[in-house]
Amino acid sequence: MLKKCIAEFLGTAVLVTFGCGVAATNGLGAGYVGIALAFGLVIVAMAYSIGNVSGCHVNPAVSTAMLIAKKMTVKEYVGYVVSQFLGAVFGAFILYMMLARTPYLIKNGMGTNGYGELSATNITLLGAIIAEVVLTFVFVFAICGVTSKKGFGSLSGLVIGFSLTLVHLLGLPLTGTSVNPARSFGAAFVSMIFGCSNGSQAFSQVWVFIIAPLIGGAFAAIVYGWLDAPKKKTSK
Repeated sequence: MLKKCIAEFLGTAVLVTFGCGVAATNGLGAGYVGIALAFGLVIVAMAYSIGNVSGCHVNPAVSTAMLIAKKMTVKEYVGYVVSQFLGAVFGAFILYMMLARTPYLIKNGMGTNGYGELSATNITLLGAIIAEVVLTFVFVFAICGVTSKKGFGSLSGLVIGFSLTLVHLLGLPLTGTSVNPARSFGAAFVSMIFGCSNGSQAFSQVWVFIIAPLIGGAFAAIVYGWLDAPKKKTSK
C-alpha cells in the first residue's frame, strides 16, 4: 500500500510539473495542441512506469471510478486520493521554484483552471460545470473500457494518454481543462500561496474543478458498468 501511495504521489507531481509547466510557459508558443500533448504524453510516460505499481490513477476522478467499479477498497481509495493531492501540491511547488522571478508566472499563472474572466472563452459557471463533467466522463469512460480487458494491457497507456490529449483540445479554451481535482487544487493552491497571476481568484473557483470531475468520473463508472454487465440468462 505504501509503495502504491508513493507511486501516485510521484505520478501526480510529474503530471502537474510538466503539464501545468507547459501551460504556464505558453508564451513560448506551445499553443493548445502543445499543452494538450504535454498532459497526454505525461500520462503515457507515467502509465508505463508506475502503472504496474499503482495502476497510475494520478487523478481522484479515476480513483473514484475504480472504487465504484469495486477495483479498489475504501482504504486504498483514501490513500490514493490523499497521495494525489499531496503530489499535485508538490509538483506545483516544484514548478513555482522553476519559474519564480520569470514573466511566465505573471502572464500565465500556474496553468490553473477557471471560468468567467479566467476562461479564454469567458465560459459561465454552469458552462464550466457541464464542460468538466462531460470531459471527465469521456476520459474516464475510455479508461474504464481499456482497463476492463486484459488484452488491452500493452496499449492501455497510449489510449489513456491520447484520450487525455483529446479532452484537452476541447477543454483548454473553455476551462483550461481540469478533469482532475488534484491537478486543479495543486496549481490553484500554490498559485494563491505565492501570489501568482490570478491565484486568489483561481483558488476561489477550484471547488468547481474538484466536484465536477468527481461527478463525471462516477457517472462514467456507473454507465460503463451497466453497459459491460453480463446479460442474465432468461429461463425458458
